Amino acid sequence: MLTFIGDGSAQMCNGATRRDFLQVGALGAVGLGLPQYLAASEAGKIDPTKKNRSAIMIFNLGAPSQLDTFDMKPDAPLEVRGPFKPIPTKASGIQISEIFPRHAEIADRFSLVRSCFHRGAAVHDAGWQIMQTGRQFQGGVNTPHVGSVLGYLLGRRSDLPPHVVLPETMGRGGGNLPNGQAGGFLGKAHDPFSLMADPSKADFKVPDLLPPESIGTARLERRRRMRDIVDSTVQSFEASESAKMMDDNFQAAYRLMTSTQAREAFNLTAEPAAVRERYGMNRFGQCCLLARRLVEAGVRFVTINTFLTVFDEITWDIHGSKPFTSIDGMKNIVAPMYDQGYSALIEDLVQRGMLDDTLVCNVAEFGRTPKVNPAGGRDHWPGCFTVYFAGGGVQGGRVVGASDPIGAVPADRPTEPPEIIATIFHAMGLNIESHLPGPAGRPFPLVDFGFREIRELF
Repeated sequence: MLTFIGDGSAQMCNGATRRDFLQVGALGAVGLGLPQYLAASEAGKIDPTKKNRSAIMIFNLGAPSQLDTFDMKPDAPLEVRGPFKPIPTKASGIQISEIFPRHAEIADRFSLVRSCFHRGAAVHDAGWQIMQTGRQFQGGVNTPHVGSVLGYLLGRRSDLPPHVVLPETMGRGGGNLPNGQAGGFLGKAHDPFSLMADPSKADFKVPDLLPPESIGTARLERRRRMRDIVDSTVQSFEASESAKMMDDNFQAAYRLMTSTQAREAFNLTAEPAAVRERYGMNRFGQCCLLARRLVEAGVRFVTINTFLTVFDEITWDIHGSKPFTSIDGMKNIVAPMYDQGYSALIEDLVQRGMLDDTLVCNVAEFGRTPKVNPAGGRDHWPGCFTVYFAGGGVQGGRVVGASDPIGAVPADRPTEPPEIIATIFHAMGLNIESHLPGPAGRPFPLVDFGFREIRELF
């Protein structure tokens, strides 16, 4: 989470020319600094036709069962197909579960990838990491979240942070591993802004938009003037004590806390009651509405966690027995909330003319076992699961890949997490063959060698 007071320092990149620095000075107004400028300039940075795009990642924490949602097997034995029936959708030839009737009405807007799998452990936080970064956590290298990478390379477009997590970052996953929702080796300055509040509550507010009592107005003003001095002192920047104090965390937090634009973007009471109710007056529904408002206000990337942990609430983690969720709990509690919030988001983006420039991707840490377990649930299964995409140049009403007859392994077009990440980068206009400045100063490829975007979606 972004913090207001930090002890970092602004640094010059080795080899930067005065011309580079002056160019970055011009870009500073939109939040793009020298390291980002130099890294993003490699290999062409961004497709200019996609420069206005944003993305919303809905992370289905707990992992939905592919066999009970988007990849049903009605002809399989009962212990495989489960209790739900497939229903037709607005997309010709595509059927999904009866627990998603509103998804069925907008199925021509999204496309399914039914052949996703990964080689990581069948542990929640291992899946969280690999699905949001494209890489497993190995050798102590914490790869940055896809939204943090986009913020680093492309900077901010408004007073709001480039990457926001709603309602907050993930909690425990059981494996004691990083959850993938951080700036990783890019540094704490590129962590997402975490809301840390439930927007469905009547007393909802964003605490970090108000200066803490320990920091008076005079002190804030002194720091603002310090930033102005730094911006106007190009030649002596590297030696300036003021510059060393103006770390990225402070600049981002100052801009956020003093911004009328930011306050307005987070103000859900500005929405008509009918709109809020259409999304659902619950945490997930209001997070979807808030994501739309943030994208509309200029945020590049919003991550929505459908749930925060698998231990203390009903989630997609349908092992069947307490303290986990039953299949009935998924049907009666989780699915209606999710179906309502997602469909409202897509319809709202369409009505506002925003869907073409807003990629919405729905992912999870893995799928569920092909056979129902003795407790009447399904267990963890990284071998095959479904993810789906809408907007941002994605053609709706398609199915990419297929699983075998029991939904256990990909039977056609196997798709791995780096391809999911590459698809997001591609939709946002980045050249996926670019590099980041990685650990120990070594170039770090945006996407592992040999992986590309899922071209069949576009």
